[in-house]
Amino acid sequence: MVKVCHVTSVHSPEDIRIFHKECVSLANAGYDVYLVAQGETYEKNGVHIVGFGPKRSSRLQRMLFTTRLAYQKALAVDADIYHLHDPELLPYGMKLKHRGKKVIFDSHEKYTEQIRCKGYLPNWCRSLIAACYGAYERFVLKRIDGLVFPSPLRGKNPFEGQCRNFTFLSNVPRMEELYHQYNAHTQKYERSLVHVGVLSYTRGITHLVQAAAQSECTVYLAGAFSPASYQTEVETLPEFSHAEYLGKLDRPAVADLLQKCQIGIATLLNVGQYNQFNCLATKVYEYMSLGLPVILTRSSYNETVVEQYQFGICVDPENIEEISNAIRYLFDHPDEARRMGENGRRAIREEFNWSIEEQKLFSLYKTILTEK
Repeated sequence: MVKVCHVTSVHSPEDIRIFHKECVSLANAGYDVYLVAQGETYEKNGVHIVGFGPKRSSRLQRMLFTTRLAYQKALAVDADIYHLHDPELLPYGMKLKHRGKKVIFDSHEKYTEQIRCKGYLPNWCRSLIAACYGAYERFVLKRIDGLVFPSPLRGKNPFEGQCRNFTFLSNVPRMEELYHQYNAHTQKYERSLVHVGVLSYTRGITHLVQAAAQSECTVYLAGAFSPASYQTEVETLPEFSHAEYLGKLDRPAVADLLQKCQIGIATLLNVGQYNQFNCLATKVYEYMSLGLPVILTRSSYNETVVEQYQFGICVDPENIEEISNAIRYLFDHPDEARRMGENGRRAIREEFNWSIEEQKLFSLYKTILTEK
């Protein structure tokens, strides 16, 4: 049996993409799967989770100590393939290659672009750090065995020619997680709007709260504020009386909340990599899975998919009037809103689900394992 070890120094041990999708799929396909991550050691869904203790309190501590500890735990697994999920693990990817191991890097984002938007970095050094990281990343990718990325960026592969084995793995949902939980008879909250996930200014939360007030509805917010200080800023808005903050919910609670709301919204601002990927935001797929019509940011890709499947309305994320008009339209046209929800579920069933994506993961592993 082929032994596989996924490694993350940042993400939680039951991260949706890493654990529930990739690791569980590989275990179900017959691989002996280990996951090195923060926290405790235990087994779940056929995956051996190897914990390396609590998460460090600062980024510097994580980069100096956590990555080394994660590497030591991973090395002890003695796997055939190592699948790394964080950019700070790249140096250890090289160490594993020197030991004759197969190594894959799963780049969840285009980090050279993400670095340029990091608020904790001074403006003067962001481009320099991004350039240095990019040069080192290219150096490593030429020498390891595989690379994974969520989707094309602005219609192109941003890693073209940088690694000999490559695949896109989109962050689409597993059918059993939300789609199969759908209940068409669930009682809905009156004039309700929902946003799940990280709550930040760049994800459009300020504009969303103001649009909810203007359209006289309640927006249910579930997730963690980023930064934490942003919560105070939002809660002091005059329009916050039209918002209901529910904190960070577990997956069953998220499914329950989405079932009870009438409209899902994901109006991310056009900042950094937002709206540049040739895929929908993860929360949009979740809304679609449970039959919600969706209001989402107007972008080239989003408009193409909405036109094809007719599951929502695209808007300018900074135009409060346009957002509120879309909200009111869906409330005023319930039959059309219901059809949009049904169309979204059809899109998930036909194209945007993990059972399709996991075949790409299996193909990548098979190719890497057969290489000399």
